[in-house]
Amino acid sequence: MVKLWSKLLDIDYQGVVLNSEDARKIGVLDGDRVQIVEEAKGRFVQAFVVTTKTIIPEGMFGIYHKTNERLNATDGDIFDVRLADRPVSIDYIKKKMDGLKLTSDEMNLIVEDIVSDALSPGEATAFITGSYINGLDMDEVEYLTRSMVGTGDKLTFSSHPIVDKHSIGGVPGNKISLLVVPIIAAGGLKIPKTSSRAITGAGGTADLMEVLAPVEFSAEQVQQMTEKSGGVIVWGGATNIAPADDKIIIYEYPFKIDARGQMLASVMAKKIAAGADLVVIDIPVGTEAKVKTIEEGRKLAREFIDLGERFGIRVECALTYGESPVGHCIGVNLEVKEALSVLEGASEPNSLIQKSITIAGIAFEMAGKSQSGMGAALAEEILTSGKALAKMKEIIKIQGGNPEVKSEDFKPGEFSFEVKAPEKGYVIDMKNKALISIARTAGAPHDIGAGIYLNRKRGQSVEKGEVIYTIYADRYWRIERAIEHARQLMPVVVEGMLIDRVPSEYWRPPAK
Repeated sequence: MVKLWSKLLDIDYQGVVLNSEDARKIGVLDGDRVQIVEEAKGRFVQAFVVTTKTIIPEGMFGIYHKTNERLNATDGDIFDVRLADRPVSIDYIKKKMDGLKLTSDEMNLIVEDIVSDALSPGEATAFITGSYINGLDMDEVEYLTRSMVGTGDKLTFSSHPIVDKHSIGGVPGNKISLLVVPIIAAGGLKIPKTSSRAITGAGGTADLMEVLAPVEFSAEQVQQMTEKSGGVIVWGGATNIAPADDKIIIYEYPFKIDARGQMLASVMAKKIAAGADLVVIDIPVGTEAKVKTIEEGRKLAREFIDLGERFGIRVECALTYGESPVGHCIGVNLEVKEALSVLEGASEPNSLIQKSITIAGIAFEMAGKSQSGMGAALAEEILTSGKALAKMKEIIKIQGGNPEVKSEDFKPGEFSFEVKAPEKGYVIDMKNKALISIARTAGAPHDIGAGIYLNRKRGQSVEKGEVIYTIYADRYWRIERAIEHARQLMPVVVEGMLIDRVPSEYWRPPAK
């Protein structure tokens, strides 16, 4: 044990930085752990170690921001720093990596250590990859779900039923929550919609809603707002509802993975913690969606229903068309503009309208608000009558946004590029992953003007020289990169499109 002076490091990371000489005295190496103690004020935290020979001088230790949130130190405080044992949960992570089944207690300890930052990013990532490679059975999914719910806040409502919906993602432009939530709330049901930011997509629901109103609220605020307005659309990461989920998402992000068992637990943990009684799950099915076939979709639906039954929640799943984007727009401002235009009375795009009223209609039927088979008609009436728009304005206002905002207020990026059809034909294929990749290259979701507008969709005819799709970006260098990316990926296929010419039209016979 040694006594060291604290030095705060304004870096949003976890752990501490020790001078190599102090680390040697304590007996730790990079990746080991130390206990940091000041008994007089009852301050105690365990943190993993990074060592340096130059950045931190001997006699001092650096504290990253996330670790100091628990330690509450100031520059110059003196702490006892000593060797700490490695968490037992690391052994359980290795067990999962070896392909063995975890018990409820083992899973709970892993989740607790992820939430408390007792595990390093590398150790947490090992759990995620072990679960991804070896899978979780339904018992393990239940254990993970219970642990996620148990380590965060919960919402408790005085009246029921509480409704929620979720889409498993994978299809660009799937902005339906901006319609479904106000439709359901306008129908007299409560829907506290906690949403994610984009992981691999061009805009998560929370990213879209954030340009309309603030989305970061505590669980208590979410509950109060839902009681008053009937619905909210907020970022789940700020609520402390199932906080392990958002930490796992951060570690999944570099690998662009969404492990099946963790996805099931992630979705249901947030619904359970939000107090939901009835949940509608949207499962897009398509060759480039997360779920490739109808059979696979039905299997996933049964797993969602099974998991819901284990927690006393009724779940219904809708297998939806996932071969092409929902609507014409991909990217934050473009999608918000399109969703608001429908709320304002636009009759297109039909894919967005039909999917939204279908999902809302299932919720109405589950809650007994309409007879079987009549839910979509009720949802459509609420949408076309303007009741959904009025409710959306109420939700925007209660979350601190401007309720008078209109679709025309949302502009695409300053820089654009039109991709035109070189020949007459039909759009026969749209590659979802390629479209998302191009939109992200253009800057989405962080640049809110970035994205893609699909001038033509699958099955529509195009004339030579007609615009097939348009790329938008907020920054010139982004549009250049996106154009080059689009040339490589060719995300929209037109029947009869000339891909190459061999020999090239520029070929000339060799000189004699």
